[in-house]
Amino acid sequence: MSQVKSTQRQELKADDFEKLFMPGLAIDAVIFGFHENQLKILLLEYENTNLWALPGGFIKKDESLNDAARRTTFDRTGLQNIYLEQFYVFGDIERHDPEPLRTILEGKGQGLFKDHWLFGRFLTVGYYALIDYTKATPNPDLLSDKCEWHDLENLPFLMLDHEQIVDKALETLRANLDQKLIGFNLMPESFTMADLQSLYETILGEKLLRTSFQRKMLNLEILERVEKKYTGGAHKAPYLYRFSKKVKSL
Repeated sequence: MSQVKSTQRQELKADDFEKLFMPGLAIDAVIFGFHENQLKILLLEYENTNLWALPGGFIKKDESLNDAARRTTFDRTGLQNIYLEQFYVFGDIERHDPEPLRTILEGKGQGLFKDHWLFGRFLTVGYYALIDYTKATPNPDLLSDKCEWHDLENLPFLMLDHEQIVDKALETLRANLDQKLIGFNLMPESFTMADLQSLYETILGEKLLRTSFQRKMLNLEILERVEKKYTGGAHKAPYLYRFSKKVKSL
């Protein structure tokens, strides 16, 4: 909802939305944040409502869907060129419930609307991203009061079907981690197998057997061995790896 310009902040007129945006279609972004073996998720908070939600937005009539997703995530994180993946379209009739948004508008002193454009039924296109959360600058949207990171294992109650959206995004992230890992750009230029295993364990939420994990990663042929990491005796130092240049170029 950050797409409405600051000059329109005083009143959310339905005509403004109808002129700018595609009707009945929205975006919800599940932005996972990873740093030092911690996995978090970015949420919007609406004070005095006990409501939390995923960052979301609408699609302008003159822009593509993916451009709208990039704009939405940039507005919330301050980061450009992050890896975004479209993962599902949520369109169950049961997800339509105008009451949470009505509560938010009332909390913002917007008055009581009967047939506002925002209260209509929307399909939402889910996108997910995985970023280093220390590099982001969270910024609330037009209606929210806070935009903050929350531990994935301790999320507040989310409005509408946003909990389902998070679950589906996490399921997709975990299923595609091997193929998408390079795109997320979370690892340094060179890293140990233990570093990479820690990333996997944090995202998957489970411990992995070291020998099996190493065998799997080497069989994927996405890594190049660089050199020994001489932090101790040479015979104990782990190898350093980097992502294959051939894979990066695909």
